[in-house]
Amino acid sequence: MSPEIETHKWGWVVLFASTTTLVCCALPIILVTVGLGAVSAALFSNFPFLADLARQKIWFFSGSFMLLALAAWALYRPGRRCPTDPVLAQKCAAADRWNKRIVSGSASIWVLGFAAAYLALPVLEWIDP
Repeated sequence: MSPEIETHKWGWVVLFASTTTLVCCALPIILVTVGLGAVSAALFSNFPFLADLARQKIWFFSGSFMLLALAAWALYRPGRRCPTDPVLAQKCAAADRWNKRIVSGSASIWVLGFAAAYLALPVLEWIDP
């Protein structure tokens, strides 16, 4: 398997993992927070597996964080270089730009999901007891 395909594969795995945490755990909380509790209830009644996923959110967030940290390390590790061949160097630079976009997008999704799943309700209760 070529290094370019291997790098892209990890980027998509990280994006999938962080999006899964957002859908299972953060989306229902965000919907309820903005007053769309009926939509959240409809989602859970039409897709019952979401309730099972939400019960395991600590594992989803832990696993996706580890994948995100591994992808960030692979992307920013010391000594990482592109080949000297101009064609391969251009492909490596393009893949590097895309991988940085995917990892930063995944990190943003993960932070949003973590804030919604673990921080939103305690902060709201602290503000309005």
